[in-house]
Order: sequence, then structure tokens, then C-alpha cells
Amino acid sequence: MKKGLQGTIRPRLRVGFILAEHFTLSAFALFVDHLRLAADKDDHSRPIHCSWQVLSDSVHPVHASCGVTVARDAPLGNPGHFDYIVVVGGLLQGHAQINAVTLKWLQRAASLGVTLIGVCTGTFILCRAGLMDNRRVCVSWYHRHDFMAEFPDHDVLSDQRFLDDGDRITCSGGSAAADVALHLINRSIGQSTAEKARHILLMDRVFSTRAQVSLQPIPPVPGIADRIVDQRVQRALLSMEQNMSRPLPIRQLAAQLGISSRQLERLFHNAVGRKPQDVYRMIRLSYARALLEAGEMNVTKAAIETGFSDSSHFSRHFKSIYGVAPSIWQRGGMAGQAGGMTATPASSHAGVRIFSRP
Repeated sequence: MKKGLQGTIRPRLRVGFILAEHFTLSAFALFVDHLRLAADKDDHSRPIHCSWQVLSDSVHPVHASCGVTVARDAPLGNPGHFDYIVVVGGLLQGHAQINAVTLKWLQRAASLGVTLIGVCTGTFILCRAGLMDNRRVCVSWYHRHDFMAEFPDHDVLSDQRFLDDGDRITCSGGSAAADVALHLINRSIGQSTAEKARHILLMDRVFSTRAQVSLQPIPPVPGIADRIVDQRVQRALLSMEQNMSRPLPIRQLAAQLGISSRQLERLFHNAVGRKPQDVYRMIRLSYARALLEAGEMNVTKAAIETGFSDSSHFSRHFKSIYGVAPSIWQRGGMAGQAGGMTATPASSHAGVRIFSRP
């Protein structure tokens, strides 16, 4: 039985993958490994309950952005053989992600009612194919400006990990690809199977069947990221977002950019009218609020996760921004009211043929 697509037993979940040139390997790997673990008992990896194939109109392997290449399992064929088609994107700049043949194949899949999933910048591909017209989409806040520049009239979300819109699912990428895989497994096979896959892969985020409340690690502060044009400020904001549990001194952020603390303050004042330390605190508080709304942590843990020295310090700053103590917010009274390759391929456990550079 080839990946579960042949034989007498029809898998309950059949997934085809389209990998863009220079796709993001981590998002693809997380997605397909969750399917692998949900497909069989123990660690045998037989595609019984789930099946998956990498599809391409070319016999040549596809390059990931990290240089690893993945071989196709099958030509494009009939998209109606799948329940879901997952388009995994990656690098946007200087690369044609997929060709016209694949675009037409995706349009055919849509006409047959196959659910299409855009992962990472795979959402850009679906939009370019005209397959997301009049639909909201979810993209990473990191790619939000690129998306808005290319699709200025499109309704885009960057505060969720993914968005399920029936026969279209869009995903911010990275670890959120695992969330989408778990969402499909839960829907087609069951939550216990989804939990099994999550536990084996040591994914410590609690999986929720309430997919829409899954949160991205956040765009820095609502309303700020959208109007930043200075790349130095953008880089500083990214460093802030990546260092919340142990906040970096402002002088260190400035040093990373090769400028002085005073220059960084001037850049922030011109960009957002605030000091960088104030914006940093707002980023941490915004993330803490999201954690409390999602019910993932209590107040003490949320304070630690966002780099506050103690709960009282955290509570004081939280109340100054949101008007109520975080404990009251968590109880639900206010939540939601605020915004060159080796010649021989090696087979992985998931059955994907991977080539790597020597």
C-alpha cells in the first residue's frame, strides 16, 4: 500500500502536499510527522488512518529554504483523491514559488471541493491563484507587511495561529503547522489520537478543539507594527518579541543594531511616539493578556513568562494598561473586550524521501 492511497482500507484523513520552491522545512516536517503518528498504533508509522503524499509536476526534488531537498511521491494527478491539499510556502523574495501548472491544479482542486490549506507563505500562493477572494486569511505578523503590500484590499489576521474558514484553512506557519495537523486529526480521527501525536512529539502547548482561539506569539503591539517603516525599529521589535521572558536592556537592543541607546530612543519616538522601554513593556503585557485569555497560564506563570520580577509588579503594570487586575481579566469579565545533493535519497519515518547537501 503506497502511503495508504492503495489497498482495501481507505484512510480517514488523506493529505496531499504541494511544496513551494524554498519552502519552510520545519512547518512541513511538523505537519507530516503529526500525521505519521496519528496514522498507526505505537511507532510503526504505517499509513492506516492517515495517508500523505508530496505532489509535484516535476521529477526534480524541491529545495527547502535551508538547503535540504524533498523528492515527490507522485505527480499531481487527480486532486479529488485527497481530503486536504496543503500548500507549504517559504521564502518570498527572488523566487517563483510554484509554476503555472501547479496553480491550475490547485484551481481544479478547489472546483472539486477539496479543502485547501495555506501554510506560512502558502497563503500568498492561494491568494495569487484567486482562491481566497472575499475570504479572511491568517498570516504571520512577520509577513503581514509583505501581504498587505501585495494584497492591499484583503482582510488579514495576524493574531491567530490559524484560521479555519470551511474549505480554506490558512496558517501563520512554524509551529502553528502542528496545530493545523492536530485540528485535522481531531476532526477526522479523534481527539485522543491528536493528543497521542502531540505527546510523542513533546509539544507542550495544550491542544484545544477550539481552534480559533489559538494565538500567534503576537505582533508586537496592536496598531503599532502596521505603521512601522524603519527597518531598525522593525528589527528591534522582533528582538523584543523574541525575548520576553528575559527582557534585554535597551542598550543591548541598540548595540545589536549598531547604534546608541539615544539613537534608538529617537527612532522609536519618530516611529511610534513612545520610548522603546515603554513599547517593550506593552509587548509583554499584550502577550500576557493573550495567555490569560487563552487560559494557558495562571497570573503568576504569565508574569514569569513575560519577564516581570513578581506578580505584584506585573499586576500593577497590567492594571495601568487594561484598567483591571489580571486575576479579574483571567476570570473572563473583561477578556475579549480590549485586540548540490547526495545521489541516494534517505527515507524518513514519515516516508518522505529527503536529499541533503554533502
